[in-house]
Amino acid sequence: MIASVHGTVAHVGIAQAVIEVGGVGLAVLATPTTLSGLREGAPARLATSLVVREDSLTLFGFSDDDERDTFNILQGVSGVGPKVALNVLSVHTPDALRTAVANKDSAALQRVSGIGKKGAERLLLELGNKLGPATGVGARPAAPANALESDVVEALVGLGWPERDAHAAYESAAATETDGSVAALLRSSLQILGAR
Repeated sequence: MIASVHGTVAHVGIAQAVIEVGGVGLAVLATPTTLSGLREGAPARLATSLVVREDSLTLFGFSDDDERDTFNILQGVSGVGPKVALNVLSVHTPDALRTAVANKDSAALQRVSGIGKKGAERLLLELGNKLGPATGVGARPAAPANALESDVVEALVGLGWPERDAHAAYESAAATETDGSVAALLRSSLQILGAR
């Protein structure tokens, strides 16, 4: 298993980055939040999980070991594959997920793309105490609008969009997006920019 990669960021895309390690470019799928912290040409270290399928090898990257471990635990839930597990971590930090599970907060889990009411209830039941207690470390509190805008605009500029266009796209996305997370606003902003 490839537990981590450390190298130079060769490319940052909407859903993945390419990290050059020893002359080999590794495509790593990651959450928008993780991708927004990467800069092309800069060194980076990502905790990783290699998912082996009959017809593919897919490397998933995370900002830290806790996020990777949470991703692996999520895949142990019936009906949850790597795509849904990554969607969960795009919306919730590991600690926010622990809090949601501890509080039996089905609504919080239903905010994740691909998880309905039954899926959320199954997650709550099967995760139980597997994630451990919430620590309060790394929790994403509801960020003020200016911090959200700063994060989203910075990520869009990092992906190559002009700052003026990034601000305009963020404002359009913020006006219509019901989920106020960085991941959701970044996704909406990218859709707006792509349509122009």
